[in-house]
Amino acid sequence: MRLEAAARMDLFRKLWRARKLILVVFIPLSLLPLPLTHPTSEACCAYVLMVTAVYWVSEAVPLGAAALVPAFLYPLFGVLKSSEVAAEYCKDTTLLLMGVICLAASIEKWNLHKRIALRMVMIAGAKPGMLVLGFMCCTVFLSMWLSNTSTTAMVMPIAEAVLQQLICTGLADTHDDSETVEASEDESAVSSKQVENLDKNQLELFYRNERNNCTKQELHTLSEGQTGEVNGLGLQPVLNKTFVKQINGHLPQVAIEIPNVKRVKARRDSQYPTKRDHMICKCLSLSITYAATIGGLITITGTSTNLIFAEQFNTRYPDAKVINFGTWFIFSFPIAIIMLVLTWLWLHFLFLGCNFRETCSLSKKRKTRRERMSERRIHEEYAKLGPISYPEVVTGVFFILMTVLWFTREPGFVPGWTSLFEKKGYRTDATVSVLLGFLLFLIPARRPFSSSSPSSRNSDDNSESDPLAPMITWKDFQRLMPWEIVILVGGGYALAAGCKVSGLSVWIGRQLEPMSGLPPWAVTLLACLLVSAVTEFASNPATLTVFLPILSALSETLLINPLHTLIPSTMCVSFGVMLPVGNPPNAIVFSYGHVQISDMVKAGFGVNLIGVAVVMLAITTWGVPLFSLTEFPAWAVARNVTGNL
Repeated sequence: MRLEAAARMDLFRKLWRARKLILVVFIPLSLLPLPLTHPTSEACCAYVLMVTAVYWVSEAVPLGAAALVPAFLYPLFGVLKSSEVAAEYCKDTTLLLMGVICLAASIEKWNLHKRIALRMVMIAGAKPGMLVLGFMCCTVFLSMWLSNTSTTAMVMPIAEAVLQQLICTGLADTHDDSETVEASEDESAVSSKQVENLDKNQLELFYRNERNNCTKQELHTLSEGQTGEVNGLGLQPVLNKTFVKQINGHLPQVAIEIPNVKRVKARRDSQYPTKRDHMICKCLSLSITYAATIGGLITITGTSTNLIFAEQFNTRYPDAKVINFGTWFIFSFPIAIIMLVLTWLWLHFLFLGCNFRETCSLSKKRKTRRERMSERRIHEEYAKLGPISYPEVVTGVFFILMTVLWFTREPGFVPGWTSLFEKKGYRTDATVSVLLGFLLFLIPARRPFSSSSPSSRNSDDNSESDPLAPMITWKDFQRLMPWEIVILVGGGYALAAGCKVSGLSVWIGRQLEPMSGLPPWAVTLLACLLVSAVTEFASNPATLTVFLPILSALSETLLINPLHTLIPSTMCVSFGVMLPVGNPPNAIVFSYGHVQISDMVKAGFGVNLIGVAVVMLAITTWGVPLFSLTEFPAWAVARNVTGNL
């Protein structure tokens, strides 16, 4: 009996290890009777859509590979020609993303992101509440222009250095946790001397292997950052030192030394001198991943789901000239501000309590010892950057110029700069981003008529020897370019094109006619709750790609302005914040070991509700006059009539 039980268990283990391969083979075969028994274009397209959706949701194969399924199944089933499918994989948003990645590569290479983050945290101060708010503000700002994953991986090492300074100060002197002192020069000198003595000892940090293994498995679907570098903080206990490795390959490793305390045990809770310290670590870690999600909502290029929506919407409704950088920013910026404040209040209440006067005081006269130590650590990190360099200035100018050109292209209330050209409709946001990105490959990183070279911490040996070395190289661009996301977005466009040509979208819309009795806000709310639930377990781009054609057909059938359902659903698909698998920033923060899954579920559930409520508020208030949501637009009427014909 024991041998039989062992054999069965061994068989189950083998089947579990091969579950992805079994799924890859079983799903197409089990769904194959659909196109064989109903050899119509709608059935064939539905087969391709279901196979691709299952591959995406289950992640049985990489997301980019699954996105290639329509490229060979559509021609095989006669839904689209091979040349027509191939044309869907490179759109205007692909060029837009490439230009933005060029700017992001320059920002990372020359440390502009770190300077911005540290400066904003220095302004906020070291009080726990204000420290969390400061990190959230700088994360939101960076995530507006960089990917959520890259932003989280950039900011977390800075936050980790501050947290470790907080922990080591508490371990060395726990009885000073609540002590307040007058800020004077004499006491500052004494504190400096104590820190010098503490720095002679070091504490080796222990991180659980199972957490790291879990993170690596979750991050294999990521293309927004390099998988080998996405943790942002590579912790290697070597010679009793913990080395912080930035994801920016141009930065040296910086050693963080923490005082050695004998009472520290290998138990997880023993890393924190008090429960309050642990709560601060949880609050700050989670605030960064939530702030990255919030910042990605603000701009069209902030996250890949925004790009997917913009391209699919413009492809489906070519006559609708309502979605551009300016209109999206006007709608989403108030959402981000409200969400930022409410999320900060929720995290503060959950982890730090309701004593805002103690945790958010801006007075410099009442600071605990650890708060002064945290401020000192932040100032030291900022001092290491040195004075602002010429490449940082150039990158900042390009950053501002790109934003201004996006805003003024077609602002709507006044003629934009595109009105200066005779032919209309030729220039888009992608034109601006690609032009400025191309110039970054040409402009030298060294100041003209100057013998000095760029700082060695940011440049490689070739750029030091070559006086005309550009701001970025192709290798810098290639390191950040998320090609998997590009293919994934292209696969979504291909699926949408197939649904349109085959008539599947019209068929789906007819099946949803029983919902015609619901008011528009109820339909939008149901759509938001549905996508926010699904995206907790599936990737955000894959979830949105599957739902956009369905929601578009539903809106046309119910004679609702498609923007009334598509924009809120696009935003809510980013609210997969309850689990490490919800999105890559969650997995990055989880890998640092400060939070547990129960913490993420508890905090993420509140953030999810806040996000859905704020988005619903926006679409029913200032979104109505901005997008004329009270009427069924002419561009949707034309699309609906064409589809029915």
